[in-house]
Amino acid sequence: MADFKASLSDAAPAPDLEPPLAALWWAAKGNWDAAHKLVQDEKTASSAWVHAYLHRVEGDLGNAGYWYRQAGKPVATGSLETEWEQMVSALLGDHV
Repeated sequence: MADFKASLSDAAPAPDLEPPLAALWWAAKGNWDAAHKLVQDEKTASSAWVHAYLHRVEGDLGNAGYWYRQAGKPVATGSLETEWEQMVSALLGDHV
C-alpha cells in the first residue's frame, strides 16, 4: 500500500494500474470525472465497490447503495477513510 500512496505524488497513475485502483488514484487527486469514467462501465465487483465509494463521497447515497449491491457489499457505515484503506488493501491484495 505504501507504493500506491507514494504514487499519489506522481503526475499520472502508473499505466499498469487496474481500473479500480486508477479510479482511486484520480479520486485522490480530486478528478472525480476521470475516476467515474474508469469504473462506470467495468463489470467487476471491485469496480462497483469503487464506484459506490465515489458516489458516497459525493453524497449521492441512492447511487452509492445501488453500486454497493452490484459489488455484493453491504452499504458502508464506517468512515470514508476506513473504507478507502479497506478498498486499497483489498485491491492491492488481489495483485500481490
